[in-house]
Amino acid sequence: MTRRGTFRGLLAVAVLVAAVFGVRASLKALDTVKPLAVPVARVSRGTLNMNVYATGEMQPVRRVMVIAPPVGGGTLQILHVARTGTLVKAGEVVVEFDPSEQRFNLEQARSDLAQGEQEIAKARADAAVLAAQDQVALLKARFDVRQAELDVSKNELLSAIDAKKNLLKLEEAKRVLAQLEHDTQTHAASSQATMAVSEEKRHKAQLAMQQAQQNIDNMQVKSPIAGVVRVRENERASGGMFFTGMTLPEFRDGDQVFPGGLIAEVLDTGQMELSAKINESDRTNLKPGQQVQVRVDALPDEALGATVKSVAATASRGEWWSSDSSEKFAAVFQLDHPGTRLRPGFTAGLTILSGEIRAAVLVPRQAVFVKEGKPVVYVKSGTGFVPTEVHIRAVNESRAAVDGLKDGEEVALVNPQAQPSSGAAAAASAPSLPRNDGGSP
Repeated sequence: MTRRGTFRGLLAVAVLVAAVFGVRASLKALDTVKPLAVPVARVSRGTLNMNVYATGEMQPVRRVMVIAPPVGGGTLQILHVARTGTLVKAGEVVVEFDPSEQRFNLEQARSDLAQGEQEIAKARADAAVLAAQDQVALLKARFDVRQAELDVSKNELLSAIDAKKNLLKLEEAKRVLAQLEHDTQTHAASSQATMAVSEEKRHKAQLAMQQAQQNIDNMQVKSPIAGVVRVRENERASGGMFFTGMTLPEFRDGDQVFPGGLIAEVLDTGQMELSAKINESDRTNLKPGQQVQVRVDALPDEALGATVKSVAATASRGEWWSSDSSEKFAAVFQLDHPGTRLRPGFTAGLTILSGEIRAAVLVPRQAVFVKEGKPVVYVKSGTGFVPTEVHIRAVNESRAAVDGLKDGEEVALVNPQAQPSSGAAAAASAPSLPRNDGGSP
């Protein structure tokens, strides 16, 4: 038992000594860890190329919408629609709809017109017969009045009773004549009203015929300009449901559309321009009228010239479903000599010739940081770095022209004051380069 206890004591002492030496070795290793090296670049003097590079898309200056004719309620069926990419001339049919319903309306209007013509003829005949009857009745009534007046003139030779009868007979004849004259006027007005109603029915039928014929003509939608057809997506194909990433088919033969619905577009290929999105840092390097070199991806053998037409005053973000959510400025470029081979949707590489700045002090773009709202670079001094305020003249995609530095100095490419204390930490975040002052080359 004594030997076993002695052995356990020696073992514990040995473990304790090993632990002490291990801790000392670890502390010594920590003391010998060196700080991370800061990458540097040398300040140089040279020429700063201010050209801006972007990718543009061809788009027409003018386009016209092709819509279904507004022919009232219900839907229209497409008999034929030109495919996307079809070249059409002015006056050529783009979409043709089924005119069966309009032809039925035309025949119905013709039938109503024929019936209206018959009603007018009958009304005229009835009015003529009634007018003749009224004239005969008036002649007879006037004759009766004249006869009664002659009888009254003989009253001096007759008895009082017969004289009284003649007077009563004259009054009755005059009353009948007055009633017939009133009835004649009433009959004439009634005949005119009946004629007016019949003529209105005929006019309504004529308008219905004209409308039906116009609708039949409108079943063929023609292009007012020459260009390329682009058929729109049929949103009804999905049954009213839509979700992100869903692809809708274009309108095709046999589809049903509502009157007034947009079916296609005709894009004028004779007048083309380019649209592109410009980064915020390059916005100040663009001005209307600058020359642009264009290389169309689909036509690699053809070089085109263009000029900056307009640049948006405010930036806009990309669509919410896009991976690029940075703010960019929309720019439009006018082609000098658009060729007949260009088509809407063609992509092209753009080189905006913004000039150059010569004999400029240049530093890498990532060497400029913002400290207390001012642009600074960290200049190497001995074993450390000194923050130095600079004035930015201009920047391009890779370098910046600054004032306040000397040629040959070394500047840090990462913020040395934000260096992590251990090698496991990541490098400092990219600097936020302030916008240049827009100095001209």
